[in-house]
Amino acid sequence: MSEYRVPVSPVRIAVIQCDPQVGIDHCDSNLSRGLALARRAAREGANLIVLPELANTGYTFQSRHEAYAHAENLQEGRSLQAWAGFARDHNVYLAAGFAERDGMKLYDSAVLFGPEGMLGHYRKAHLWNQEKLWFTPGDLGFPVFETPIGRIGLLICWDIWFPEVPRLMAAQGADILCSLNNWVWTPPPLFDEAGRCMATYLTMTAAHVNNVFIAAANRIGSERGGRFLGCSLIAGTNGWPIGEIASAEEESVIYADVDLSAARSAPIWNSLNDLPRDRRTDLYDPTLGYRLHAPMPR
Repeated sequence: MSEYRVPVSPVRIAVIQCDPQVGIDHCDSNLSRGLALARRAAREGANLIVLPELANTGYTFQSRHEAYAHAENLQEGRSLQAWAGFARDHNVYLAAGFAERDGMKLYDSAVLFGPEGMLGHYRKAHLWNQEKLWFTPGDLGFPVFETPIGRIGLLICWDIWFPEVPRLMAAQGADILCSLNNWVWTPPPLFDEAGRCMATYLTMTAAHVNNVFIAAANRIGSERGGRFLGCSLIAGTNGWPIGEIASAEEESVIYADVDLSAARSAPIWNSLNDLPRDRRTDLYDPTLGYRLHAPMPR
């Protein structure tokens, strides 16, 4: 007779793939459409919902002035207040991306809300292409946020190309990483025979080598001559997708039922291999220029 283990932290994840369009005239409809899809996910039982990068504004700004006009303040932004109200009213956890205005600085940012209010705030560390003309690189590091459903990390798009990002959050005990994306053109081919893009495999690889869940929400559609790649997915701690990978072109919501606490033991592969303990920091750190021990203050 098989032993039944009661899930310690059962979560239904929903990743939302949609098509927000740039332009002040589109901001209301972008916000409304994202919330409508989030309501659908909540009705289907989701309690962790992930929206894409810049979910309320679209992506392809043509000037810093335009980016600034789309941006919102962290404390008072209309979209942030709407997302906070949604999380509270539906008793869910919601991650969403927005353009953040902090004084004269702009950041490509993500927030995590729960029924209790804001639980997390992250600023994109690695800026892609013309993002460098509008945004300031993130200055908050790679924090992991304690929540009642588990330890949650946030990353944004190009971040996944840098293996240090998921590794640093995994080292802090993250159970799941919410990856908010606007995956765009990469060196061809854009898709393989299975219809998956390179970012799909990078997400799967990051989940596998760090033994964390990753919920990756991307957008679809075209905007000012640029194409977005879709292919949103939820990867398990073994790297393989849980359920379907979204198409390259269709608006969709994909789901996965998981026990987030499973990430706590996932790095222990067998009686002799434990991923964190097997790391050779004695070799890596000097090679990479890191100090093994901080110098004593003078």
